[in-house]
Amino acid sequence: MLVVLLVIAIPPLAIAQPCTESLATLFERVSPAVVSIQATKINKAKPQRRFETVVGSGVVIERDGQVLTNAHVVDGAASLSVTLDSGTKTPARVLGVDTVTDLALLRLEATSPLPAARLGDSSALHVGDEVVAIGNPMGLEQTMTRGIVSGLNRILPGLAEQPMIQTDAPINPGNSGGPLVDRCGAVVGINTFISEEANSIGFALPINAAKAVLRDLRETGRVTRPWLGLHGREIDSHVSSLFRLPLSPGYLVEIVYDGSPAERAGVRGGNVSVIVQGEEYLVGGDILTAIEGTSVRTHQDYLAKVKTLRPGQRVRLTIMREGQRRELTLTVAERPRLPTDLVD
Repeated sequence: MLVVLLVIAIPPLAIAQPCTESLATLFERVSPAVVSIQATKINKAKPQRRFETVVGSGVVIERDGQVLTNAHVVDGAASLSVTLDSGTKTPARVLGVDTVTDLALLRLEATSPLPAARLGDSSALHVGDEVVAIGNPMGLEQTMTRGIVSGLNRILPGLAEQPMIQTDAPINPGNSGGPLVDRCGAVVGINTFISEEANSIGFALPINAAKAVLRDLRETGRVTRPWLGLHGREIDSHVSSLFRLPLSPGYLVEIVYDGSPAERAGVRGGNVSVIVQGEEYLVGGDILTAIEGTSVRTHQDYLAKVKTLRPGQRVRLTIMREGQRRELTLTVAERPRLPTDLVD
């Protein structure tokens, strides 16, 4: 009897119900919030082709005309024109840009409330979940492609500080800035770019990362972040054995930026390039093992700890150098725009 009562006590809605609407219905519901963006930029390096046109997509997130898109689509534009789902063209202005997430927030000069998409929860995604990408690839209006979530927390060149969603849903030129949508019609990512080296590999910014910076973009037009000025990758016992070197587990410092807090504190970057099983490592630098006493073993550990710091704060780094444990102190700075940022 006790077992029966326990079974009955489980709420019938405890298990999430799958969304069953057709893809056609989903498209009809979400596509009115997707816009086409045309940005005119001045290319000072090419006098013969002074004006350059960049085409991308965006998604309306507020009925008052706020639009999310990619920073690399609109940053530095001399003029912007946005085409709504209805075909109406409207001017737009940039409210804010964040090169770390490659995200931009626009405001349309809309005369009436616009259809807005619903923002979902990217932390609920799983590899294998079905998703669709909606946008305007190659200048073609309102196109939808289908795929799955192929991977999560992907770390990529130019976006090393922001883990991305990997998908095999085709993301073609012109799709940049458009929404990646789950089967319930919620936006779970902002489509960013495709791999130039392989087909069917696209990447999108998780929508939760976009939500985290929206307030700053609305209020100040920028995002203030703490910065130590170093970049590296994790070293575990397996990688250490491949090198056949006595490397301590931790975060191998490969690059120390000129003029950064890390450089001023004396942190050393790598100086020897080594390729192991097809992966290139820059070795010879310090191995970071802790920040303010918090263990650092992975890239995620490093990012998570740095996010808790604030510009102007004095912090203690624990490093291994030539087999010896050392401690260095630095003053956290505000992150500048870096040459490695995805935005041109």
